Amino acid sequence: LARHTAAQTFPEPTGSNGIAIAPANTVDGHALLLINPHTSFFFRSELQMTSEQGLNAYGAATWGQFFIYQGFNEKLGWMHTSSGIDNIDEFSEDVVRRKSRLFYRYGRRLRPLQSSVVSIHYKARDGQAALRRFTVFQSHHGPVVRKLGGRWISVALMNKPVAALEQSWLRTKAHDLASFLRAVALQANSTNNTLLASADGEIAYLHPQFVPRRDNRFDYSKPVDGSDPATDWQGLHALSELPQAINPGSGYVMNTNNWPYAAAGADSPKQSNFPRYMDTFGETPRGEHAAQLLKDRHDFTAASLMAAAYDRFQPAFARLVPGLLAAFDRLPAVQPQRSRLAEPIALLRGWDFRWGVDSVATSLAVFWAENLRSALTAESATTVGSVYDHMATANDVQQLDALSMAVDRLTQDFGRWQTPWGEINRFQRLNGDLVQPFNDDAPSVPVGFTSGNWGSLASFGARRYPGTKRYYGSSGNSFVAVVEFGPRVRAWAVTAGGESGDPASPHFNDQVQRYANGSLREVHFYPAQVAEHSTQRYHP
Repeated sequence: LARHTAAQTFPEPTGSNGIAIAPANTVDGHALLLINPHTSFFFRSELQMTSEQGLNAYGAATWGQFFIYQGFNEKLGWMHTSSGIDNIDEFSEDVVRRKSRLFYRYGRRLRPLQSSVVSIHYKARDGQAALRRFTVFQSHHGPVVRKLGGRWISVALMNKPVAALEQSWLRTKAHDLASFLRAVALQANSTNNTLLASADGEIAYLHPQFVPRRDNRFDYSKPVDGSDPATDWQGLHALSELPQAINPGSGYVMNTNNWPYAAAGADSPKQSNFPRYMDTFGETPRGEHAAQLLKDRHDFTAASLMAAAYDRFQPAFARLVPGLLAAFDRLPAVQPQRSRLAEPIALLRGWDFRWGVDSVATSLAVFWAENLRSALTAESATTVGSVYDHMATANDVQQLDALSMAVDRLTQDFGRWQTPWGEINRFQRLNGDLVQPFNDDAPSVPVGFTSGNWGSLASFGARRYPGTKRYYGSSGNSFVAVVEFGPRVRAWAVTAGGESGDPASPHFNDQVQRYANGSLREVHFYPAQVAEHSTQRYHP
């Protein structure tokens, strides 16, 4: 049976974070796991899947999956984060025609380009069945998907659908690290980092297992020359050749969609030991934040791990705001901006870089940083370094103009620039649609945490929508859980919104305030707990 306990409007993993902590770093001597997927408007459900053949797993599923994508069973839990690995490659094919046939160059020879016809049945505008046929082409690299600069582009990616389903299913029944690694050995995960913790006290960070071996001389972030045999994939990397951390001495593993080279503090994999295609994300403010919270700490409990998941510090602002203050301090006394921005600057100068529903500084900083990032987007695309590097080195005019725009926008939209963040940043769920009709005149709930872009571990990706002045969340934490593995597993969780898609149901929005407050509820995992709290039962 699949026991459905919380359907959701927020989904796809684009900013997740996970933390696993070994018993030596906890008060109770139990391994802990934080599960915190970050998703945008798809569909996520929180459910428990139980069979009479050894399956009993609880967690979140996505995209109609029939397995628990990230969750836990009685002995082991797993969390997935999006990886920065580059393992989908494009090859530029030099296609030539010889009489009536198409070939592509490979080394000194021409190879025939394979072709086939795909037939698509569809319903026409008049309601009648219709058929359209397409001729598709393929090199040994993969299918041709587009044309660029006169050459055809083929794409190479993982194509192991059965093994991928097997690996996804088998991990839900794994009971320790060894059995989990047996599922991983199928090497059918190409996109997700994995964090895990077990009742035996084992913890691990695992990189995606499907990693083609390539010549590191080439930049596979762009199409490579398919006519050069040296660019070909040379099989897969062995699991032992991937950046990973298994039972590290640091006592923890973590990932926040950042690079793997900070996964376990001083015991993290060393970047110099791996080819550059193992990661394209680099370090992030969220990764820096998690590392600060976990370093040299040995007193975690389930409650303190929950608190850490909602720690209010924002490292990006701690790095960026001092540059703004310095730009202001360099302004000549006669510059009109000096008097106009004096109060906002004074507020930011005394700020501790922590978000909160009552924080005016958060409102000011978010609007300023968004303006600055937008102004630098074009030049950032053509220069080396992260967007945070470019923001930190923006010139004085760019810094101060972005703040002036923030003050103007806050004043225009909310009547004063001194507007608390909770008046702007809102959670709203009005109906069961995946795309919500956000409306400033309809009920909504203030949310204190910000986008993960600024380093908040609790992430709420919000923005203005057509016709709104307030920001409404359309991505962010969708399912948050803390799991404690001891003699009996214990867990606490929350899902954005509620389990029902029916606005008339009492469970449509009954978790909203818990979500906004970070107040996780106890998970009823064992049959006796479920029976005690059930209000209705049915058999399909």
